[in-house]
Amino acid sequence: MCTIQFFDTCRKAAFIRRIKRFTVEAKALDGPDKGTVLRAHTNNTGSMLGLLRPGTTLFLSPAANPDRKLKYTLEALELSGNMVGVNTLTPNRMLHVAWQTRAMPELSGYENFRKEAKVGQSRLDAYLSGGKGELWVECKNVTLVEDQVACFPDAVTERGQKHLRELMKLAKTGARVALFFLIQRPDGHCFGPADFIDPVYAELFHEALGKGVEVWPYVAHVDQTGITLGKKLKVVHS
Repeated sequence: MCTIQFFDTCRKAAFIRRIKRFTVEAKALDGPDKGTVLRAHTNNTGSMLGLLRPGTTLFLSPAANPDRKLKYTLEALELSGNMVGVNTLTPNRMLHVAWQTRAMPELSGYENFRKEAKVGQSRLDAYLSGGKGELWVECKNVTLVEDQVACFPDAVTERGQKHLRELMKLAKTGARVALFFLIQRPDGHCFGPADFIDPVYAELFHEALGKGVEVWPYVAHVDQTGITLGKKLKVVHS
């Protein structure tokens, strides 16, 4: 089983507000300081559309560095009785664990895995080599679902557009390239680009498919024990 364990010490808190892009404020629901206001770091720079509503239960992990200004990190939240993972580092970690455990057939036959590999003017999330040659992978976290379609992005992303252009350039050289989308909520039954949010990204996405960029949308099952890799979803092409 391909699973990333949650911290045993994750705390529950009720969402109050988001402060700029990287901080959320919430009221502690457990612990000796229950009822006090906590501030947590979020690395998710997207809008988290439809997720951050007043009173929503958040799951906060303690910072590894006790001297960090924000003592917690936002890992997940509750939506309609389910947990949704919002930490954007999780897809990168899941891809590495999937390679280690041979959980994804797309990664079989590669002997080496390098994180944060520089190519051109970008830095992609993974570079695999050995055995079957070379493979470049960019990872994305998906938390938006519309009419059972898991969609990315949830906000206009110039960085994501840049990555698609970089992947197409690599594909043109004959390299194997892929996008790994980790869908961290259970109600997405297929995957497609969010053209209603970022039409430029959607156009580039379909262009990339036509130029040999592989797309791997996988569901993740999230609960209080951890995040487990699920099945691969079908890509919606129109």
